[in-house]
Amino acid sequence: MTDLSRRTLVKSSLAGLTLAGLVTAGTPANAAPNAIPLVRKRLVLPTGIATGDVTTDSAVLWSRASGPGRLTATLRAIDDAGEILRGRYGFSRTIRGPLASEASDFTAKIHAKGLPAGTIFKLELNFEDESGPGEALQGTFRTAPGTNKANDGGTQDARGGGRPASYSQSFVWTGDTAWQGWGINPDIGGMRGYRAMHQTRPDFFIHSGDTIYADGPIAETVTEKDGQVWRNVVTEEVAKVAETLKEYRGRHRYNSLDANMRALFAEVPVIAQWDDHETTNNWYPGEILDDARYTERSVNVLAARGRQAWQENMPIADSAALWRPGTYDAGQYQPARIYRKISRGPQLDIFCLDMRTFKSPNTDGKEPYATNILGQEQVDWLIKEVRQSKATWKVIAADLPLGIVVPDGAVNQESLSNRDNGAPLGRELEIAGVLSAFKKYGIKNTVWLTADVHYCAAHHYSPERASFTDFDPFWEFVAGPINAGSFGPNDMDGTFGPEVVFSKAGRFPGESPRDGENQYFGHVELGSDNTFNVSLRNANGSVIFSKTLKADIP
Repeated sequence: MTDLSRRTLVKSSLAGLTLAGLVTAGTPANAAPNAIPLVRKRLVLPTGIATGDVTTDSAVLWSRASGPGRLTATLRAIDDAGEILRGRYGFSRTIRGPLASEASDFTAKIHAKGLPAGTIFKLELNFEDESGPGEALQGTFRTAPGTNKANDGGTQDARGGGRPASYSQSFVWTGDTAWQGWGINPDIGGMRGYRAMHQTRPDFFIHSGDTIYADGPIAETVTEKDGQVWRNVVTEEVAKVAETLKEYRGRHRYNSLDANMRALFAEVPVIAQWDDHETTNNWYPGEILDDARYTERSVNVLAARGRQAWQENMPIADSAALWRPGTYDAGQYQPARIYRKISRGPQLDIFCLDMRTFKSPNTDGKEPYATNILGQEQVDWLIKEVRQSKATWKVIAADLPLGIVVPDGAVNQESLSNRDNGAPLGRELEIAGVLSAFKKYGIKNTVWLTADVHYCAAHHYSPERASFTDFDPFWEFVAGPINAGSFGPNDMDGTFGPEVVFSKAGRFPGESPRDGENQYFGHVELGSDNTFNVSLRNANGSVIFSKTLKADIP
């Protein structure tokens, strides 16, 4: 790799994308200007495509255009070999979606409903303007399995080239993308942890928060502890902490420059969560920053900008972008509710938490009354939805861990643990209420998945070891970072009786992702025998821990 500035590389590559639609194949390089045919400038998709929140019958389809245009999607049902299915199992739709404009940073989404379950789709997205359709990019996704009933909309059996609607599924999860100055390094193949996840061929991907690091500037080079020089792709927006909407948007654009991430998002549906670094480190509503890097000190102002950029760039459903067979209703995007349920068929429901929006200020966490990590409305929603779930496994996707101590300075706490092993206090009281309700209503087979702390771990919680005992035992699995500095392990809080069955951290705080050994993601495969097979893996794809959970079915 040459020492050519990565900033120059990015500008050159983007210019190449822009010019790609202006050159006509076969035109001589020395042709006179009046001999060059007039060719319109086609809209291109500079940050790729993505799908998200895919259920048994719906999917969010996302992309970003190079200018104003209308998003158009074409969906075709295919078999495992990629051949288009026809007849009874065929499905083909072209959907004209909303207009992408400067107001949405030229991003647009289609929330497609009425899709058949258990079906693989070939997806083609492009934007149209007055000159016609622009560049089209292709991807795939698969709707979640349905039941075994003949009329459930699933594809035909394997002999006929399709897939049963009740197929077993797998997924990956992680968090923490591009921090401590560790950005996209072409010398090592970019964010190769995304490639390792992609190679497992998962049905979907949970990004458990810290999808960007808006508060972490990225320089062209970083000298590592052993003297090696880490070289980053850089852009203007990542040179400082994000404060403006343009800078927050630029952070998302930056991550999309990584080919590994774009490839994963094109073929693996994303379930996105947010945490703190989509805005700034350890933030909570109402906070006023004491950080000389910021000219805007109001976290509420920063969070509104950060949330808009996150929502524009993540394939999460917006309230005014909904398509059903025969109709399309598109309006201005409204804030998406981040906590939500994703139905993945009879075996699995995903309950995504939002542990940031309703959070109380960071204190020592030892208040004798309940303070917020979820807020009462979300607590009520979680208990109700999990109680009503008919799925065998209920995954609670949390953007902060339960028993790990996550400090915010010398005294205050960022997560819910408070370093006190006694009875629940402060934010712990909310979680105690959730766990107690799960026991009260006889809810079985809950598993908590999270990231945030930049190491991986497996924790078993049991009332036999706890100060608070009104709950049933459960597991929590931790994964990440996927392309950021490695840290940990952290201290544990004993209130809910965690046992650290496994943990693996970096060799030293802030270790780079260079060799991939201490970058982590989790992988889950649901067995046909209702097992929940978990493995923790590094960015090279090596399994470093595994555990099989057996469903408790009456």
